[in-house]
Amino acid sequence: MGSSGVSVVMILLAMWGLWIFGSCKKSPVPPETPPPYRVFQAPNQDIKPETAEWPRPRSQEREAERRQMVEYIRRAYDLDDAKVLEAMQNVPRHWFVPESQQPLAYADMPLPIGYDQTISQPFIVAYMTSLLGLTPEKKVLEVGTGSGYQAAVLAELTPYVYSIEIVEPLGRSAREKLKQFGYETIQVKIGDGYKGWQEHQPFDAMIVTCAPDHVPQPLLDQLKPGGCLVIPVGENSRVQNLVRIRKDQAGLISRESLLPVRFVPLVREPTP
Repeated sequence: MGSSGVSVVMILLAMWGLWIFGSCKKSPVPPETPPPYRVFQAPNQDIKPETAEWPRPRSQEREAERRQMVEYIRRAYDLDDAKVLEAMQNVPRHWFVPESQQPLAYADMPLPIGYDQTISQPFIVAYMTSLLGLTPEKKVLEVGTGSGYQAAVLAELTPYVYSIEIVEPLGRSAREKLKQFGYETIQVKIGDGYKGWQEHQPFDAMIVTCAPDHVPQPLLDQLKPGGCLVIPVGENSRVQNLVRIRKDQAGLISRESLLPVRFVPLVREPTP
């Protein structure tokens, strides 16, 4: 094939890739059965990052779309956290998106998941995860399990993921889905995330994916010295401020405002 023929093929392939990512018209593929993984058996032992092993499912489903999503996050937002981007690449977002939203599963936008809740925009998931600075020995609490996607991304970086969801149908669905796809170390609790998870505190890191009008004191109390909390805060239901809170070794709190965001409100009362 001559150079002109090669150029034509390359142009056609590039146009096809842009159409897949831009229009998101690809038909959903039924989930494949995750391969078996060795179960992590040492939740109370020190972990060496270079030798840590725990179940992290892998799939080739819609792999090109995942790669394009990650490259878009890298270029558009100048986010270059290699470990977090690898985690985003490895977790199939379409596993956690309703059937009706499958064509948009890899678009950089939040999507409805029912019960007036959403799955966060991929950039926000990557950005908030990056702020936590997770390593395999760290224990992280997520408030607002939602579909389970953020928990799955966290589980790429540490096996110690604890997630709380107050909307019972969502919590049960996320728990079953995470188990189905092989995320065996994630623990999901149905309850009031404002109160944290007393039985498993202190936490090295916390991520809140719903917005209270103030930082919950129980979360600050359960944050380990040297840890950080990433949370959207604001009284306005349309726009909040993303905040990173650090607790130093003496227990003193510092607060850093990062950027305006929009999250669903934090719910305090159980949903029937």
